Amino acid sequence: MVDPWPVDDHHIFLLDTHATIPARVRKLKISLTMTGRPPFLIAVVDDDQGILRSLEYLLESADYAVRLFASASELLDSPWLPELDCLISDVDMPGTDGFELVRLIRSSRPELAIILITGYPDRLAHLPPLGGSELRLFTKPFQGDELLQAVSAALANARK
Repeated sequence: MVDPWPVDDHHIFLLDTHATIPARVRKLKISLTMTGRPPFLIAVVDDDQGILRSLEYLLESADYAVRLFASASELLDSPWLPELDCLISDVDMPGTDGFELVRLIRSSRPELAIILITGYPDRLAHLPPLGGSELRLFTKPFQGDELLQAVSAALANARK
């Protein structure tokens, strides 16, 4: 009979740090980063589930907390918008596209770091004035490390 719970040299310990974690992080049900600070919260909006999952893995590998949304309206209807530190959004989505999403978010969160991605670089030629903090733009396919550098740069002053 094969043991369904084989024990290797790994040990699991439950550490109750609820009392020392800020309310914002307790709500997220995530742990602290290795530095002892709550991770930045990044929202990713894309109608392609493959892109959502890939970006989730990439961002979590860099100790970011990640929330995924399959549409702009899903993000806008969620309670997460006030909690976000950065938004990564596809430009070309059905319904509310990435440009409109940025415009809507800028009205309430002009300081929010935003990165737009698109598989259609010609759409960027029609980028409307979006105001607020600087936008970063990436065309698919892009290098994961370049996106992580852009996220890190966008968040550099957020906790000073």
